Amino acid sequence: VENSEHISQAEVFKQVHQISLTLEFMEALYKKWRRRCLSRISIYLMCLLAPILCLLCLINSELPEVSLSNSVTESPRNLTFTKTVEGVGLGELGDMMVAMLPDDLAFTVFVPSEEAFGRLLKLRSHDSLSKDRLNETYAVVSRVMGFSAVPRHIPSKVIPLHKEMTFDSVSGFRLHAWKDLDGTLVVNGIRSEIVDIRKAEIIVHKMDGVLMDAEFEQSFPPDYED
Repeated sequence: VENSEHISQAEVFKQVHQISLTLEFMEALYKKWRRRCLSRISIYLMCLLAPILCLLCLINSELPEVSLSNSVTESPRNLTFTKTVEGVGLGELGDMMVAMLPDDLAFTVFVPSEEAFGRLLKLRSHDSLSKDRLNETYAVVSRVMGFSAVPRHIPSKVIPLHKEMTFDSVSGFRLHAWKDLDGTLVVNGIRSEIVDIRKAEIIVHKMDGVLMDAEFEQSFPPDYED
């Protein structure tokens, strides 16, 4: 009986020891898992906080101011104009051409002077706007508007001296603009008379010529010129 009790106690001690080893092993695994989780959490926090800290540094740093004075998208409302369509004589044909554009959208239009309309297109207000010729005149002026209007703001001050800037008109006609030595705006070889005329969101440049492609120009043969 004594031997049997001794064997039972030995087995109990053995089982307790195994349980103790199991608990120690589980505790070691838990500590290792915890260290790994903490390490991952730290990495995640660093990845999250790094861009936030960089953004705060950029906000607090003194960044140089960017000048928008040369932006061709600058609105006429932010520009200083001394001339308006009402205050500058574009002539009836020029007024007709500008009126074809919505004045609440950004446009720049290079409008021929009255002399240019008459010299190159044989359009004159006193007879071209008569009842029997009005439709024909409107068709010609609308075609010229397609060559001359650009769907963006181009104040004269953004055009550099002797450095060409290129724009596409609403009809896809390519316009090449630069400034001459005397500061005159020149577009496709045609010099301006008055620049930076304002009508709401439209910038108007009055030109001593007509912007048009070669095919349209050929519809006005030389024998019709004065």
